[in-house]
Amino acid sequence: MNEALPREVRCVLIPAGSLRLLLPNSLIAEVIAQPPVEPVGGKPKWVLGSVKWRGQQVPLVSFTRLVGAGDRDATLSIRVAVLRTVGGDPRLPFFALITQGFPRLTTLNPDLLIPVDDGKRLPDGERARALVGDDIAVIPDLEWIEAALLTQLPDAPGS
Repeated sequence: MNEALPREVRCVLIPAGSLRLLLPNSLIAEVIAQPPVEPVGGKPKWVLGSVKWRGQQVPLVSFTRLVGAGDRDATLSIRVAVLRTVGGDPRLPFFALITQGFPRLTTLNPDLLIPVDDGKRLPDGERARALVGDDIAVIPDLEWIEAALLTQLPDAPGS
């Protein structure tokens, strides 16, 4: 069966420090006021700890710390975006990102998404950059982030 890809995709721009993260709307489980963070030791500095969401502990990630864009987001955070994971590992069904506000809904089509390439190597955790309207948006490498988080779990090999 030859199904055409959708011509438009509903996305969100999530403010994270000086960055705007671009994600499909379908990955956002919920945006909530930042709950208390339970610290966890021995993790990379971009893993801020975990937060309780709907009865489960969810890892809390600072995307700006991950990609080396500063840690302003952790001090200015007022909200957390809980994301569904894409890898399908039952040990990590969700993770949360620090955000400074509500995600902004947008509908994108190929004409509205312009890739940006300055020739520099992208940091781990970042898949691409694109011009969306007047904003340069970062497209996170969710598979990389999830794989890195999975190595931090107590029962993960090498943890």
